[in-house]
Amino acid sequence: MQRTFSWIRILRDFLCGFLIGGGAILPGVSGGVLAVVFGIYQPCMEMLISPRKALPKYWRMLPALGLGMGMGFLLFARGLSVLFALSDAVAVWLFIGLILGTVPQLFREAGREGRSCGAWMALAGCFFVMFTVLWLVGHGVSRHVTPGFGWYVFSGVLFGMGTIIPGMTTSSVLMALGLYEPVLNAMTELNIPILAAIVPGVVLSVLLMARFVNWLFRRYHALAFHGILGVVLASTLVIVPVSYEGLAEILISTVCCVGGFGIARLMDRLDDRIQSGS
Repeated sequence: MQRTFSWIRILRDFLCGFLIGGGAILPGVSGGVLAVVFGIYQPCMEMLISPRKALPKYWRMLPALGLGMGMGFLLFARGLSVLFALSDAVAVWLFIGLILGTVPQLFREAGREGRSCGAWMALAGCFFVMFTVLWLVGHGVSRHVTPGFGWYVFSGVLFGMGTIIPGMTTSSVLMALGLYEPVLNAMTELNIPILAAIVPGVVLSVLLMARFVNWLFRRYHALAFHGILGVVLASTLVIVPVSYEGLAEILISTVCCVGGFGIARLMDRLDDRIQSGS
């Protein structure tokens, strides 16, 4: 029984890492949001803030989670151009299904310490701000820049912020600046000079912001989680595809959305088995 339980945990952690890694590179999707809805955001934050205290509790999840994130990031980066050439709507609907399948779990977590008027205001306010910002980035604001060392460091900072701040859709911002394709090509080709500029930016933003974000979630649990729920709903709504090439694409998108929803519910059940120890 213990062996079965261990394999369930390993499978669950690997799938979470794989999807978070993919979400970090997929336009319009936040890896931080996926970390929250899969229930591994706070453990990861604890390991960043207080590794001596957190590692004894969470070290078992690190190998599968890290392997999954690395594979998800690299595989999505390598296959993204091909996938979007075939149908970006299908790929996005798969992630929408995954996110929708985890909203009930996130809603329960947000209300664990009650739902005050301020919490509902945080949900509405964060929804409005995030939807407005993402809509402007996607439709109204476009400023292309010339890629260089400084801009690659900036891209790394954005990736780090997307990991630490749930709802920060890094890829959408990079696309608006015209940096997404150069960064994606650098990752798929393993361009060491460019990666050497991106990685320090990621590490810098994670280290600088982790403690503050962790304090915010601990001190204002209901407000923070209801705000994140608003971010999740807004960032999901704004990426809904509005154009399709035909009925077949609509049907395949529907199947992928339902499939993503089913995968998320399955992972929720795996969580229940892990917590019950059966």
